[in-house]
Amino acid sequence: MQKEIIQETRHYIFRNIFAYLGISLYILIDTLFVSITAGELGLSTLNIVLPVFNFFNAIGLMLGVGGSTLFSLNKVRHPEKVRNLFSQLITFAAGTGIIFIILFYLFTTPILHLLGANEQTLPLAYSYFRILAWSAPFIMCKYITVNFIRNDGNPSLTMAAALTETLSMIVLDYVLIFIFDLGMNGAAIAAAIAPTLNLVVASFHRRFAQRTLTLHLAMPDWHWLLKAARLGTASFFNELSSGVSIFVFNWVLLGLGGNPAIAAYGVIANIALVVIAMSNGVALGVQPIASREFGKYNYAGVITSLKLGFKVTLGIATGTFICLTLFCQPVVAVFNTAHSQALSIYATSGLPIYFICAFFVALNVLMMMFMIAVNRPRQAFFLSIMRGYIILIPAIVICGHLFGINGVWASVPITEALVTVIGTYFVTTCIKGWKNYKKEGI
Repeated sequence: MQKEIIQETRHYIFRNIFAYLGISLYILIDTLFVSITAGELGLSTLNIVLPVFNFFNAIGLMLGVGGSTLFSLNKVRHPEKVRNLFSQLITFAAGTGIIFIILFYLFTTPILHLLGANEQTLPLAYSYFRILAWSAPFIMCKYITVNFIRNDGNPSLTMAAALTETLSMIVLDYVLIFIFDLGMNGAAIAAAIAPTLNLVVASFHRRFAQRTLTLHLAMPDWHWLLKAARLGTASFFNELSSGVSIFVFNWVLLGLGGNPAIAAYGVIANIALVVIAMSNGVALGVQPIASREFGKYNYAGVITSLKLGFKVTLGIATGTFICLTLFCQPVVAVFNTAHSQALSIYATSGLPIYFICAFFVALNVLMMMFMIAVNRPRQAFFLSIMRGYIILIPAIVICGHLFGINGVWASVPITEALVTVIGTYFVTTCIKGWKNYKKEGI
């Protein structure tokens, strides 16, 4: 039994890693293309607008992870309760996305000033932001769809959808930026179109013989929407924390080093998204198996999937840290196409410090997703709040004030290490509470 769970969890983990790695690969290539077409100011602009992208992702993940977890917990014992949940969430996300488009068009300039745009970056950010706003409903629907399809037993399709999105974004980026000479606007158009292609590929799930999902027009039931949102709250704050931290980083770095420091952080933050993407891949690979086994009261199976997740996570973190420490200068040089000396100094000194966090980030994301999988949303929410807000924001400000720009970089590993201690306590306490699981399978 345990061997089957290990094989199934491994199957889910590696398909999710490739899917999320594909998405993060696009982000890196997009960053490179922007640096070529718009230089240091382009990188700064990209980093200023990035929190909006995180906001869309966060809402999509909240509804997708929470809804799909609710789906997994009930599809065996109470399938009638969640039959319409997927359709309700899609309807809600589409309507909410349209509202966001209208609001972002009405208040473009105030929002950009709030995000840290100045007179140098505002002209580039204005049109980029408005085009990107159109992606809101598609991004949210995408995250809901892929999470439900994964938990409906078809992770291979979600991987194919993600890779299709990535490849199309890279091609569209190149064509629109360089061939049609649209610059950063071309990058924004590509980012708005690509999620729709993900949804097109995901629609082939209707041909999956074992599927239980159906899509039809369904008015949202607020009782089930709130239950899904409650389970997905940790994922929401976890993803949104990236945007909030970028926002705070931008303001602190603007005071310490100006636009070159923000551009350097843009490079570091986009590389960090690769680490986070792989961590999400592992965590979201463990989650459906852990949820299912927990729903069947097979606690040994839950722990088996978690242990495999820990092993893969630590392997990825170790490889990432070694590579970025040894090759930090050539990595930065790839994105520093304008050969800015200030950007190079800030980024090369920052990479080894910042990416000490790789070990802790991967563990924290996995532990949060584990708490969601076993229906402990409060603990998952607490970890999200601690790592994204309560510890991180003061750490950025205090470390930046005391130690300058290198202190800002160090605030992230300090935060993640503290959260790992708290998360380890939550997980071990949860496991000790399961008195009746079979120890021979662990």
